[in-house]
Amino acid sequence: MDVGERLKQIRTLKGVSQRELAKRAGVTNSTISMIEKNAVSPSVSSLKKILACVPISIGDFFTDDTQPEKVVFRADEQPNIGTDNVKLLLVGATVKGRSTNILREHYPPGADTGADMLQHEGEEGGLVLQGEIELTVGFDVYHLKAGDGYYFNSSLPHRFRNTSDEECQIFSSNPAG
Repeated sequence: MDVGERLKQIRTLKGVSQRELAKRAGVTNSTISMIEKNAVSPSVSSLKKILACVPISIGDFFTDDTQPEKVVFRADEQPNIGTDNVKLLLVGATVKGRSTNILREHYPPGADTGADMLQHEGEEGGLVLQGEIELTVGFDVYHLKAGDGYYFNSSLPHRFRNTSDEECQIFSSNPAG
């Protein structure tokens, strides 16, 4: 990583001049200038002292947050977080601090989420795009077809199972984590 260029990006992003940053950090203006030009390499303690005046942690300094957050995720940028028989394509997997899972789910004929019921904090909702799915929530069993939607408290035991002979596709959302 180009430490000098990164310091300049952060300083500029925060709207702080070289002179102001030097004053806050108790160093000379030329020290900040030389670091930004990569004429000198600051020690970790010196860099932490300077970054505290912006303020930004050293960890965040080495994470490039100056790039705009990605908004569009193409089909080949959606990793499969499912199992062997259920494909769960996660939209926005690389979004830092993501609080929601948005999934494109594919259930081939006979596929299901497993004999053990799923349970997790939050709420879950979805829409059947194609095919049919059997949804069990607690002791209730529902048969949903294309166009049908669902929404439930996901701390209740639940399971998805494709009992038809065609693939089922679902668009769903639930809490990340």
